[in-house]
Amino acid sequence: MNTSDLQIPYALPALLLTVALALKMPTVVRSWRDPDKRATWLFLMWACAVFFSVAPTSLAKLNEVSGVPNFAAPWTYSLLTAFCASCLTMIITWREAPSVRRRTKVRRVVVIYAGIIVALWSTFLMADVPVERVYDLDTYYANTPWMREHIVLYLIAHMVSALVAAGMIWKWIPEVRSGWLKTSLFLLQTGYALGLVFDVAKLTAVTARWNGTNWDFLSTNVAPPFAILDASFVGIGFILPVIGPFLQKWPREQATYWALAPLARAIRHVTPSAAKARVGRFAPLDLRVLQRQQRIEDCMLRLAAYYDRDVYHRAYDVAALQYGEGRARGYAGAVAIREALGAYHDNCPRTSRDEPAQLGEEITGNLPAISRALYRPRIVDSIRQQVVPSRGSVTSHV
Repeated sequence: MNTSDLQIPYALPALLLTVALALKMPTVVRSWRDPDKRATWLFLMWACAVFFSVAPTSLAKLNEVSGVPNFAAPWTYSLLTAFCASCLTMIITWREAPSVRRRTKVRRVVVIYAGIIVALWSTFLMADVPVERVYDLDTYYANTPWMREHIVLYLIAHMVSALVAAGMIWKWIPEVRSGWLKTSLFLLQTGYALGLVFDVAKLTAVTARWNGTNWDFLSTNVAPPFAILDASFVGIGFILPVIGPFLQKWPREQATYWALAPLARAIRHVTPSAAKARVGRFAPLDLRVLQRQQRIEDCMLRLAAYYDRDVYHRAYDVAALQYGEGRARGYAGAVAIREALGAYHDNCPRTSRDEPAQLGEEITGNLPAISRALYRPRIVDSIRQQVVPSRGSVTSHV
């Protein structure tokens, strides 16, 4: 197995977490004082740092750059400890409403795990570890004074955080009704269970070294895959409630935005009753959808005086002979809108005054279908010529 093969299991979760971190960055910058968003960002940051650091080539590079053999050990174990702390603070932040009690809990977790990180660096500095070990450091130095404490400290810290987090989640799951959050909690439970397998495998291998037995394969071969799965499940579990609703809503909003595009283009020359709000193309999708809908509705009000309901009904009768009801309503609406646009540009309001100047439900209730019909201008033109053959084409207006 070459070096690139060894990197892939670490690179894929790192890439996923980095994308999630980048997506959350604008929200966090705007709402840094929000503890929930800040906790999410810190979690993603620590998770990315862990995955980028634990790959074998990254460990070797850290040692090379620092000039200190095994410098990667306290560095990586400190990141892992900070990641454990961020997991606990995320669960506390999610589960409890903002309060003094919640802030106290979060502060306590931060202080405890900051103390563990200080202890990790202290024990490493007091240990004598001159030989670089990238793959089997835990078992190679299992009997070395202070490095022994260093190794046990990070494993116990990781195990305790997994047990505490799993306990909090176990009590919380029955109270959860949200589908996304419940799925997230089950993923977190799975991740923490896998993490405990990692801890047990590592501690068993280290304990075996204390007793003069070589079970290093548990540390070098069995434990790492469980660590990757642990962090992956935990990472997805924490990300899911954040991106899940977005992924559920985004396709629907994107489909609506695209579906209304032909109608928005057709009415682009209609002067709205109010000044158009400036919304950039990089604005949130839901805001752009809302702006497009409001623009269309506003222009429809301006076209009401030029709308001829008889044209709609005649077009519907023609379209219904060839298409289903939904498509026939769309084509009939498209024909009627084109006629209204032609009358608007010719400044010829409809002459009939026996009805108020307003669009009927057949138009306002079928705007997406009308917009989709405008994707097929030949069909619309064909129906229109059968309904109003005496008028010239108004294609140029739309």
